[in-house]
Amino acid sequence: MKVNLKINDSPVSVEAGATILEAAELLDIRIPTLCHMKMDCLNFEHRSGSCRVCVVEVKGRPNLAPACSTPVTEGMEVHTNTLRAINARRTILDLLLSDHPKDCLICPKNLDCQLQALAQELGLHHLLYKGEQSTYNRDLSSKAIARDLDKCIMCRRCETACNVIQTVGVLSGVGRGFEAVVAPAGLKPLVETECVFCGQCVQACPVGALTEMDYKYPVWRMLNDPAKTVVVQTAPAVRVAIGEEFGMAPGSVSTGKMVAALRKLGFDKVFDTDFAADLTIMEETTELIERVKSGENLPILTSCCPGWVKFLEHQFPDLIYMPSTAKSPQQMFGAIAKSYYAEKIGVRPEDLIVVSVMPCLAKKYEASREEFSHNGVPDVDIVISTRELADMIREAGIQFSQLEDQEYDSPLGESTGAAVIFGATGGVLEAALRTAADWLAGQDLQEIDFTAVRGIRGIKEATVNIAGIELHVAICSGLGNARKLLNKIQRGEADYQAIEIMACPGGCLNGGGQPYHHGHGQILSKRLEALYRDDKNAPIRKSHQNPSIRKLYAEFLGEPGSHFAHKLLHTHYIARSKK
Repeated sequence: MKVNLKINDSPVSVEAGATILEAAELLDIRIPTLCHMKMDCLNFEHRSGSCRVCVVEVKGRPNLAPACSTPVTEGMEVHTNTLRAINARRTILDLLLSDHPKDCLICPKNLDCQLQALAQELGLHHLLYKGEQSTYNRDLSSKAIARDLDKCIMCRRCETACNVIQTVGVLSGVGRGFEAVVAPAGLKPLVETECVFCGQCVQACPVGALTEMDYKYPVWRMLNDPAKTVVVQTAPAVRVAIGEEFGMAPGSVSTGKMVAALRKLGFDKVFDTDFAADLTIMEETTELIERVKSGENLPILTSCCPGWVKFLEHQFPDLIYMPSTAKSPQQMFGAIAKSYYAEKIGVRPEDLIVVSVMPCLAKKYEASREEFSHNGVPDVDIVISTRELADMIREAGIQFSQLEDQEYDSPLGESTGAAVIFGATGGVLEAALRTAADWLAGQDLQEIDFTAVRGIRGIKEATVNIAGIELHVAICSGLGNARKLLNKIQRGEADYQAIEIMACPGGCLNGGGQPYHHGHGQILSKRLEALYRDDKNAPIRKSHQNPSIRKLYAEFLGEPGSHFAHKLLHTHYIARSKK
């Protein structure tokens, strides 16, 4: 049913249930917002109306109405730019800024802060209100996420991300009035909670209250240490997002320029996490086939995502036997770099520094887990986000968009199309199915696109036939969706053989360390398209056909699933108690 109304004297028809904000968008009328966030591609909207920045005048209504949460009615007359509305927005913003630190120049969100941008948009160049300001200690307890509660504006977007989308339940409103902030209960440090460090709260936060732990300087220090050999690996989702930091269109594949920039930064070798993604498929697919044939410990759950793994450890400890024991590509790369590669170049593992560039903040946490070290030497030494890499490139004065494309180094830089789609939800499972189909059929099959597992939808289910074996599979992104799926399994309502789960909605392309999308869902769709385009154009599209992977097994690992491969490339997980 259509509802007819006028906004600034212009008529518009919208579906019943739409908000004033949505109606205004149809007329290309911009109403400023701060707490509001909507992503159609993920079927998600946060419209608490808590900030009141979007207030407008509605004829016949005595009070100003928040446009983001006020539904339209038949015959409604709205004015967005009256003096009353403008003054109210300015006053609201003035009050927010009166209790906000004025360290914009050194804030991690400088020039990417929606509060800062709004102050500029509304022409707020001096403050009318002054008084007491919040003083909280910064929470730097975790390896992944930094919290500065002095900058919290109570928009509660992070709360929605944590509780509604991810269902982790760590963040909530704490305190009242002037003391009100969004934080863990009792203002606990994040490291003392069930936080999975997915970073979706960081993506949602419009200001500098939530950011990543910054490891740029340790990287600079290692790059300038002549006693260290420093190599870098880059995750698949990074290449389709980093260009956005330098003005390139969303969905631009910037692999070659990224490689060139990393060389200019001084890394001794530039490698690709995609190599280790192919390696992961060798081990994980071997495990998948073994479990399907034995009928034991099904369904197998992919374990590439550390946020998802920690969620399982806390929320579903009774299912701890289900995840694949294969390490994630990040950790497999580190293990191979500090054994196979270090031996090849004659460098001690402790003198080989492995830096990861990841779209994910949970990868910072993962690298610090005790399980991922050998004789006190971690598989991966430092993890930086896509945003941190962009900062380093700018700091070095490198003109990213002007760089000539370069190739990854060998032998840990060769990969396939199957590896690059790891960055998309459904990509890990599709890569495994391509290899499983060939191995079970005993031939090089030509039909390798398992399109049923693709797409950004939160939960996808499919039945795929590989070499005469029907596999019931499910693909899930976003931990709230993971909870729904695992609850079905616990109730005996679902029967799958394999499940892929990614903590972040949409997969790694929407990781907490990616360039901020500010709710523009089409950016995620463009990144997704770019990953599959890269796969389609790859000369080799099956992990087991990667020549460097074959050589690695022939020279070092033996067979997939061998005792030595298990020792180096597999791990275990922990059933954790509730905190």
